[in-house]
Amino acid sequence: MNKILKIAGLIFLIILAVFAIRFLIGGSEDDWICLDDQWVKHGAPSNAPPETGCGEINSFADCAKAGYPVMESYPRQCRASGDKVFVEDIGNEMEKMDLIIISYPRPNQAIESPLDIEGQARGSWFFEGDFPVVLTDWDGLIIAEGYAMAQGNWMTEDFVEFKARFDFKKPQLYDNGTLILRRDNPSGLPENDDALEVPIFFK
Repeated sequence: MNKILKIAGLIFLIILAVFAIRFLIGGSEDDWICLDDQWVKHGAPSNAPPETGCGEINSFADCAKAGYPVMESYPRQCRASGDKVFVEDIGNEMEKMDLIIISYPRPNQAIESPLDIEGQARGSWFFEGDFPVVLTDWDGLIIAEGYAMAQGNWMTEDFVEFKARFDFKKPQLYDNGTLILRRDNPSGLPENDDALEVPIFFK
């Protein structure tokens, strides 16, 4: 009798495990799935297909990934169906070109640790030969910081080459972040704050 009860209990546990895998982990058989940017029936769903969420193009990255044509302008542009045009985010590089120019990494470039940074900045961007550099993750959390050093006389209004290098730990969540090159502001006055923001990706 005990043996029969044990076997029955074992069978019950197996059935329970199959049920859990099928319905709790595996999800419903009767549902809508996104296939080739279209909602397709899976089984016999009782509800209507969702109106949004499948293959939506909401950004330059979505547009390029979907295979729409990318125009080699700067910044690049991608034209999706319905004449929607998405412009690649390059930060504020165009606005700051008369003050600071970054040679490496370029906007939307994939980086890894250690990170070498190179470029040119007006002498007024430095103080005592350097300025702060910050690397953030997708959420704006600082994951590394250091200083870019002038490679020549910074007591000038001309462009001066700079270099920086620091290590960082790749974020676990999402692969995009921002490299921020801040104008050194020893006065602490808000009107003297300035920064170049460069979107990057982590390898």
